[in-house]
Amino acid sequence: MPQPTLVAAAAIFNEKGQLLIARRPAGIDQGGLWELPGGKLTPYETGFQALRREIREELGIEVIKARPLIRIKHNYPGKTVLLDVWKVLVFTGEAWGKEGQPIRWVAVDDLVNYTFPAANQSIIKAVQLPEDYLITGEFTDTDDALARLNRALERGIKLVQLRAHHLDADAYRSLAQAFLAPCHKAGARLMLNADPTMLKHVDADGIHLTAARLAKYDQRPVPVDKWLAASCHDVASITQAENIHADFITLSPVLATPSHPAAKCLGWCDFNALTDASRLPVYALGGMDLKQRDRVFGLGGQGLAGITQYWS
Repeated sequence: MPQPTLVAAAAIFNEKGQLLIARRPAGIDQGGLWELPGGKLTPYETGFQALRREIREELGIEVIKARPLIRIKHNYPGKTVLLDVWKVLVFTGEAWGKEGQPIRWVAVDDLVNYTFPAANQSIIKAVQLPEDYLITGEFTDTDDALARLNRALERGIKLVQLRAHHLDADAYRSLAQAFLAPCHKAGARLMLNADPTMLKHVDADGIHLTAARLAKYDQRPVPVDKWLAASCHDVASITQAENIHADFITLSPVLATPSHPAAKCLGWCDFNALTDASRLPVYALGGMDLKQRDRVFGLGGQGLAGITQYWS
């Protein structure tokens, strides 16, 4: 089987939080579509080396510091591409299209107005997602839950999953409604760990499917203007999430966790292998703390998901 074409790409943000995108020239494969800047690796180059060279040649800026964001393998007719995408943390210079290509700084929420190659769809999801995913844990009552939520939002949390399996449907709906205003005021997205029909009653940002709910569906159960996430534990569940066009997943348990002491842990090696095989952004869940973040990035993860480090 032919080896995939290796391509390094850069997610470059300016001080306004806008993402830099470039338009592919007309007359080439995927011409006229927008993409993240980058290019093919030359022999013996690492992804980061190729990234720095390509960005210097294409945009006239110097990448000083970057971290892995996501790796996506995509099969086009007649070829396979492996996109090694890095989030640029520090750069110097002012970007311009040195090869005559149009470039544009775009607000992340406006990326839906641009057409990207098929291989870029999960990458666009990755640049829209934050590094931390809060999952709600125990609380005594609504006031306690809201106090914990507001403390997390004040610390900068931008993605919240309301997980409260002990509540009946009416109580869950009421709490979800109470979560909406503070989340949206803080610029955070609210994901409901509930049946997708709950979106008919609560205008949240999306649904997070449990593994049991994930197994029930053969197509995407929420509209495309809502986010869809899923809890995954192995290759089969990741494939199922991809088949129903989920936007991102959690992968667990990576390490031992007090809430599930008897669960078999993936460990870092299997987490890396499963994340590499996934076409979706992956949050590491289970035994995580904030000190693990850089390791998760290095192994291809989107970031950390959890209860203890955010909710307690």
